[in-house]
Amino acid sequence: MSPQEIVARLLYRDGLMLVIDKPAGFAVHKGPKGGESLEDYFDALRFGLPRAPALAHRLDRDTSGCLVLGRHRKALAELGRLFKTGKVGKTYWALVEGGPAEDQGRIDLPLGRKDATRGWWMKHDPQGQPAVTTWQVMGRSGGLTWLALEPLTGRTHQLRVHCAAKGWPILGDTIYGSARRTGGPGLQLHAREIVVPLYKNREPIKVSAPVPLPMHERLQACGWQGEVFTLLD
Repeated sequence: MSPQEIVARLLYRDGLMLVIDKPAGFAVHKGPKGGESLEDYFDALRFGLPRAPALAHRLDRDTSGCLVLGRHRKALAELGRLFKTGKVGKTYWALVEGGPAEDQGRIDLPLGRKDATRGWWMKHDPQGQPAVTTWQVMGRSGGLTWLALEPLTGRTHQLRVHCAAKGWPILGDTIYGSARRTGGPGLQLHAREIVVPLYKNREPIKVSAPVPLPMHERLQACGWQGEVFTLLD
């Protein structure tokens, strides 16, 4: 990714916060093994400030969509508080294998580390940290279901583990779904919308990210009508 490309992915900008459209396949920050990450390009998003913005939260490498950055320390502290206290609304779109019989529901399954050798891999663990997700069916087609998922907590791999534990893993999930054996189209999970109550006397900031091309065909089969999006200049 070039500096120009990350600027072109800007969805929202004000004095405190940026929201960018994260591409799937990019780590948001360097891991223990190093390698390229989105953070390498944040200097292009300073827009006149003395320091580059920094991550206010995380998205998995293979998840696309709304990623929030704080533009300076005070902004990061406030955004961190909002995320930590569950004040930020997050809606993800996912295509899952099979799907629930009902049209909406709630998953309340605590999560813990799978084992010490598997890094961030997680599992349902009754003694783990509380993890809650609500879901709604948006459409169905050919053995796939389009879900809108809202994580009410922010555990690692929460949506992926919750969907898999219910018997409808996210399509393309190489850790918790059938793609670990057969391959697949890439993880079909997209951070569609984020709602941030950043300012006391204003409406919350609501930002949506355009659906990535690898999800278009299957979403359209499930009834999605498509959209027209214009990124910021």
